[in-house]
Amino acid sequence: MTENEEFIYESIFNQVRMGFLPIDEIKENIMEEIEDNEFEDQISEAWAFEKIDEEYQKLLSESKNWVSPTDTEKLIKAFDELCDQNIIALHNAGYTTSDGEYEVVEVERDLRNSGIESDGYCFYHEQDLARAVMLEDPSLYIAFQKVDNSDADTTIEVGNKVAEVLRNNGLEVKWDGSAKRKLEIPGFRWQQIYDEDGRDLQDYSEVIERMTE
Repeated sequence: MTENEEFIYESIFNQVRMGFLPIDEIKENIMEEIEDNEFEDQISEAWAFEKIDEEYQKLLSESKNWVSPTDTEKLIKAFDELCDQNIIALHNAGYTTSDGEYEVVEVERDLRNSGIESDGYCFYHEQDLARAVMLEDPSLYIAFQKVDNSDADTTIEVGNKVAEVLRNNGLEVKWDGSAKRKLEIPGFRWQQIYDEDGRDLQDYSEVIERMTE
């Protein structure tokens, strides 16, 4: 593959394996990406669609050997439990840490409109997820904090709660115990295939509903 093809292939690989989008939408995204980067003369629609279909078939084949509960299923259960314990826990929150923090503040605002203030939050974003779909040495980083908080002890308290729930759900956690470092789940392998009838992990109204019940 050329350098530009490798660039587009990485995006195909990530979008298929993250499992948040239907294949038709991934194809639209990839064609937009090719156009935005002015690669149309070098990368054909046929090539891009072939790579998308190939990657999807590989994922389907691999999924037959997945052992339940997968790391992804363990994480979903842990995040649900954190919400039940008044910790906002968001899946795939934006592309960067600042995107994730914005999403958290939006959820917190809705909670406070219902008379509830969270005890903290945690999330991972798309760049974090890109590490978790890697075939070699995957891992997942989890950010944590409390909205409108600048006290390190409070931050660490949130980190300890999140780490405890993750560990209780069978996930290993590496963390130096400081307020400045994210939690790391080493060896975390994201395993998900898009299902139009499945749960939308990015529907944060579900988080609000769970936390206001």
